[in-house]
Amino acid sequence: MRYRNAVAAVLVVTCGPLLASCSSADDASAPASTDTSERSAPSTPPTSSAPSKSSPPASGDEAIPGFGAGPPGKGLGRFHDQRPDWVSCGDSGQTCADIWVPLDYGDPNGTAITIKAKLDPAADTDAKVGSLFINPGGPGGSGIDYLDRVKFGSAVTDVYDVVGFDPRGVATSTPVDCITDAELDAFVAADPSPDTPQEIAAMEDLWANFTAGCQDRSGPLLRHVSTVEVARDLDVMRSVAGDSDLFYFGGSYGTYIGATYAALFPERVGRMVLDGAVDPLARPLRSHIGQAVGFETALTEYLNFCVESESCPLGDDVETARDAVVDLLQDLDANPLPTASGRELTEGLGFLGVVLPLYSRATWPYLTQGLEYAINGRGDVLLALADAYAKRSSDGTYATNSLEVQSAVNCLDHPERASLDQIRSTSARFSKLAPVFGPVATWFAYGCSNWPVSRAEPLPDFSAEGAAPIVVVGTTRDPATPYRQAVKLAEVLESGVLLTRDGDGHGAYGSGNACIDEAIDAYLADNVVPEDGTRC
Repeated sequence: MRYRNAVAAVLVVTCGPLLASCSSADDASAPASTDTSERSAPSTPPTSSAPSKSSPPASGDEAIPGFGAGPPGKGLGRFHDQRPDWVSCGDSGQTCADIWVPLDYGDPNGTAITIKAKLDPAADTDAKVGSLFINPGGPGGSGIDYLDRVKFGSAVTDVYDVVGFDPRGVATSTPVDCITDAELDAFVAADPSPDTPQEIAAMEDLWANFTAGCQDRSGPLLRHVSTVEVARDLDVMRSVAGDSDLFYFGGSYGTYIGATYAALFPERVGRMVLDGAVDPLARPLRSHIGQAVGFETALTEYLNFCVESESCPLGDDVETARDAVVDLLQDLDANPLPTASGRELTEGLGFLGVVLPLYSRATWPYLTQGLEYAINGRGDVLLALADAYAKRSSDGTYATNSLEVQSAVNCLDHPERASLDQIRSTSARFSKLAPVFGPVATWFAYGCSNWPVSRAEPLPDFSAEGAAPIVVVGTTRDPATPYRQAVKLAEVLESGVLLTRDGDGHGAYGSGNACIDEAIDAYLADNVVPEDGTRC
């Protein structure tokens, strides 16, 4: 999940019910140069999917693009029985299709929307187990993009068609849309920790414009992007794939999708891995505090790394270095820094620039360079990191609609109606527990305080009684989905099996820990369930 910045609309539900995706570290995976002269900001790889209003031709008279009548027939069965047209796309024989699902599962004969899926075929068709559906997190993460990034072991890719999908509302599926790219620029750059009446009023205006835009631009879809509905879509895709059981790998918020599926359809769970797990029962306030503390823990590890190096720009000990980060962000509130692009590094953008490199230990050198630049009066590197987090291109466009989707999903799944006084009352507690991240996390609740719609379906019982073993994976110093959330999810799921990685960064699989990778590969490929409580 991604860090939840309520003011900047980056609701990052601590990889739990209220945060967002945890795949952002892939956007900045190589250290930037540490040369002190003429340094350039880190480059970021392009993403392959962008928001699209396209879908199969609509046979109805729906006015909003991406909506249609759906497949022929009646009831929910018409969706389970559809045969999508898979066409060649990507490399190595990959194919793509649009899959119809009901806009409202309470009215399966009504309007339909589409889910985009991309399939990488199994290498050994004779040994094929089924289709492994994957999701990287978010809310708002693109499974289409994820398919081309995640590297499963050959034992897995031999026996599965690996299928990435963009959940409803996301990217190339029928998308949520709220504001223009120019408005999103202002939204992301806004003050994430307003502390004056004027700043609070500005925050209220930004959110009022955002929510009104979501209603105007997304229409009836806005009420139907809950995780319960995403899980129901996943069951349609399972049926379309011809599998009697669901095989699934989810990361970060993707674990919430998986846990919700298991709760709704426990008898259809095949092999399921939930990596970087979210606690589905956590109340919003606890999630907000937990994520702030998780990122503070990750920052402490980074600061230890920094001060032990020969050229840390923050000082010689951890607490001095932490104070320097606090001071920098506070200074940005009043005095944004210039950049070569002509844009300014505001406190909101600087905050995201600090957050992104904490997702992976491999990206810590980016953070050192960004902080050194900023201390010396230039915001270029932290701005590049913030843009990588937001998936913003240099031309001012955003590669996905993930920042808009996050709010839409989170406010349906875990609605909050906190007043300004209630929010202010948490400030001292948040700041004490997390000096750098607490002042921003204090305002996480505001994003859903005035959300205009409510979810169409209630949350299920997450015990998933009767499900096959589900492997829940947690990393001890995960910033976005703190480890205790994995422990909790494994306890909540009746068949949960806890697998622990002792390490830094968000997510365990593919992080360089052979013990973790081998255990997950053996489970997915051969149904060898790891012993509950295994640590790597």
